[in-house]
Amino acid sequence: MTKADIVEKVAAGTGLTKLETEAIIEGFLNTVIQSLREGNGIEIRGFGSYKVKMKNSRYARNPRTGEKVFVDEHFVPVFKFSKDFKHAVDRGMKDSLKKNK
Repeated sequence: MTKADIVEKVAAGTGLTKLETEAIIEGFLNTVIQSLREGNGIEIRGFGSYKVKMKNSRYARNPRTGEKVFVDEHFVPVFKFSKDFKHAVDRGMKDSLKKNK
């Protein structure tokens, strides 16, 4: 599913125009990115939480050449799904499998 698909589904479900829905989704994504850039975490109850983790510097291997390369410490965004989210996906997939049998 792409962002355009999400915009289409949300617009159909809310009655908003695709243009309005796209602006809202774009605003949400930009807010998440900006918040993480500032070092703030985000928690959306029943969905999950975003935060930033620091990865230590290390030596890695270039898979093409096998050469050792140094990777500086860097920050990566991480997302942790809530238990409710995981449970809903698990239940949905199991129901889907039962219907297909």
